[in-house]
Amino acid sequence: MSDLRIRHAALSDVDTVLQFWRVAAEGTSISDDHDGVTRLITRDPEALLLAERDEILTGTVIAGFDGWRCSAYRLAVHPDHRRQGIATALLEAAEQRFAALGGRRVDAMVLEANEQAHHTWAARGYRREDHWRRWVKTLTD
Repeated sequence: MSDLRIRHAALSDVDTVLQFWRVAAEGTSISDDHDGVTRLITRDPEALLLAERDEILTGTVIAGFDGWRCSAYRLAVHPDHRRQGIATALLEAAEQRFAALGGRRVDAMVLEANEQAHHTWAARGYRREDHWRRWVKTLTD
């Protein structure tokens, strides 16, 4: 993994990240557009972590911290690069960020149907909490 580089996304990466998510991410988010990713990077320039090998984007994770809770979103690894430790490296980088910010616990958004991801998260020590449910409301039309 010594050739894997993890870095923070820049505004110049927005289109590349959106294209990457179309191939590598499971499901979509209402914020999976240019404005959404731009807002994320502008508000918290260290939240979107990118994994690159030979300057090619191979993985992402959003490591958001609002001062109260650490949240992990959009952990995605390109299908051609899975099972090479990229997700593990991204989660380690996210956890280091959270620890440096004083975070105490990470909440991860993981699709129920994405069983392959369940194994990835469990291998890093995450566990499912069945007594919580996510409630959402869309604010835009």
